[in-house]
Formats: sequence, structure tokens, C-alpha cells
Amino acid sequence: MAQTVSWLINDAPFGVTFIAFFLGAFARGNATYWVGRGIAKGVERTRFQRHLQGAVYRRAQKFIGRWGVFAVPLSFLTIGIQSAVNASAGISRMPLRRYLPAVALGALLWSLIYTTVGMAVFYAWLALDWPWVVAGLLAVGAVVLAVLRMRIRKQAARGNPEPENSEINC
Repeated sequence: MAQTVSWLINDAPFGVTFIAFFLGAFARGNATYWVGRGIAKGVERTRFQRHLQGAVYRRAQKFIGRWGVFAVPLSFLTIGIQSAVNASAGISRMPLRRYLPAVALGALLWSLIYTTVGMAVFYAWLALDWPWVVAGLLAVGAVVLAVLRMRIRKQAARGNPEPENSEINC
């Protein structure tokens, strides 16, 4: 397996790498969608069913069914929310006639980016001197933690900490 991945990344022609990345992204998106569908089906006869029957959820279902199709391909251009969007599409039971073209477009975009720019960034990252990479990551992490800590202190000083559980109205 490791040799196959190494060949795919290092020596394979562009088309082969592109197709492999597309198939991987398409399979992952669909697997996450079906996990979401399973979650929705699994809570049907439980105490959590009322959450899937409420007015807010019904509005969200209608919204995703009609407009959410654009969220699926756009999620492939982000980092960290692809799984959430695909699972949400499954939980909201987005029709397959809308989901499949959307996930195919997203997988195409993702594979194009990672086959071209993504691999160039990956190789540049590998060429970096490792102590500098670690030091840079630690510095960025320290800055992020400092900024978050300052925001929390400012909000606490104002007397309005962020709500722990807020409901989003659609």
C-alpha cells in the first residue's frame, strides 16, 4: 500500500493522480453522506426524534434541499468542514439527484487543486528544514493561543461571555 501511495504521489502521470484523488474524495464524501443518513434513520424512534421533527429542523431541511447543494462543492475548497457539510446533507436527507452532482463537482475541484497546487505545496513543505518548520508551527500556535486568551478576557471583562449553547434560526 505504501509503495502504491508513493508511486501515486511521486511518479504517476497527472491523469492517474487526478483520477485517484477524485475517486478518493468522491468515495469519502458519499460515505460521510450515508453516515449522516444512518444517523437520521437511527434517531427516528428515540427521544431525539423531536429534534428532527421541529420547525427549525424542517426549515433547515427545506433550505438544504433547495439551496444546500451549493454548500457541498464549496466545502471541498475549505479545510475542516467537508465532513460536516456532507454529513449534514445526509442528515437532512438531501435528495441524491442534487447531492451526487454536487459531490462530483466538489471532488473534481478538490482533486484538481491537490493534483496541481496541493502537490507543489506538499513538496515544498518536504524540502523545508524541519527544525524551522517545528519552530514556525510552535510560534503560530503561541500567537493563536495568545489572541484567543485576550478575546476571552475582554469578553469576560465586558460581562458578556459567549453563550455555550445557542440556537441558529434558519
